[in-house]
Amino acid sequence: MTEPSHEAGLAAHGFDEFETGLLPVMRQFLLSYETPESQAWQRAYMVAAERWGEAIGLPAAHALMKLLRAVLDCRDRQFASIDPFDLGLRGTMTPDEAALLQMLHHMRRDQTPEAREAVADVTGGHMDPHVIRAGLAFAHRFPAGQAAARPEPPRLRVVA
Repeated sequence: MTEPSHEAGLAAHGFDEFETGLLPVMRQFLLSYETPESQAWQRAYMVAAERWGEAIGLPAAHALMKLLRAVLDCRDRQFASIDPFDLGLRGTMTPDEAALLQMLHHMRRDQTPEAREAVADVTGGHMDPHVIRAGLAFAHRFPAGQAAARPEPPRLRVVA
């Protein structure tokens, strides 16, 4: 993991529950890219499936993985993040983590001017088409207000 600097409190950003839930998934994927032998990508999918159920969690994790890959390619693999196993920093975020979630926050709400600024923050000033495309695909699949709904647990019924 790249050494984080200037961590900020997670609650200060105004992210919704779904966006906040993406943070541990993101950190597991970033750990996987940093240390491939860790197989942290498996934990990323497990965390997402446990949080939102398989029907929402697995596609959300997959879309987030695609976005992270585009961001890492654009930034030459430089992205500061907090170790997902550091419990003391669980409620904080690096500026890079905050920028990425802020980008998704605005894209999910179709707030175009704010999303453009957030893309520039994430990419270091480049309007990278791969990052934009992956972010918009995520936002289209998981728009604000719809993606956070937890699936109902299965119910058993007697069938005669």
